[in-house]
Order: sequence, then structure tokens, then C-alpha cells
Amino acid sequence: MRAVLTRVASASVDIDGKTVGQIGKGYLVLLGVHKDDTEDDARRLGEKVCNLRIFEDENGKMNLNLETVGGEILVISQFTLLADTSSRRPGFTDAARPDKAVPLYELFMDICRQRGFNVLHGEFGADMQVHSINDGPVTIIFDTREH
Repeated sequence: MRAVLTRVASASVDIDGKTVGQIGKGYLVLLGVHKDDTEDDARRLGEKVCNLRIFEDENGKMNLNLETVGGEILVISQFTLLADTSSRRPGFTDAARPDKAVPLYELFMDICRQRGFNVLHGEFGADMQVHSINDGPVTIIFDTREH
């Protein structure tokens, strides 16, 4: 799984002009599922995201996690994170097909919910407009195939 996580002051996602998910302080997670990903990848990524300490403590150091600051998570499916950019027209053969990707996307969100977080999301495969106010900015890239 590949994820781009941004620490946000707020974020939302609209579909057909209607806001379907909105959070305050927390993480905006763009999530791509690789064709070879497994449930173990979803679990490991969920744990990494939930335990990440990127909020500043009283000394200005990134030392606090999402739970400590009472943050939320907005997850957006994004198969384009698996793009092969070796040519001018990206290819997406490494991205999982929806029958495999959707259950892993759902499992990732369930892992985060089980940790007690409010998790909102877009709609898998929909044309979405994502809005965010980055905090920092702080952006972290995860790839379960590399770590």
C-alpha cells in the first residue's frame, strides 16, 4: 500500500457538489492499493498511521500522536499513487483492481476505527474534490513494499 499523509488543520471531500466527509485537526490520507498487497499490509499501515508522532508538543518538537491531540482521519482512495511514470502517459497496471482494493481500503479504515479514531472517507472510484488546509506543512509518504 502506498499512502501520502498530510497533517491538516482541516480537510473535506466533496462528491457531486456535496460534502461527504469533513474533519478538523488530523490526517488527510491519500491511499493507493498495490495489486500484490495483502491484509497484513493494511494492518501494518493502519498501525503506523495511528502511532505516528508528528504533532508538536509544548517544546515545538514533533512528539505527539493523533490520539493525544484528539485528531481525526479523512481517507481518500487514490489508485494514481501507483502510477508508472516511465513514459509521458502514466500506466496503472500496479494498482489493485476494485475487487481487491476496496476490501483492503476498508480494512485500513477499520484498523484506524478500532484504535478509536473518527475516520471519514470519500467514495472509492468517484470523482472527488478534496480540500485541505495543511498544517506545517507536514507530509509523510508510506509504502509497505519498502518498509
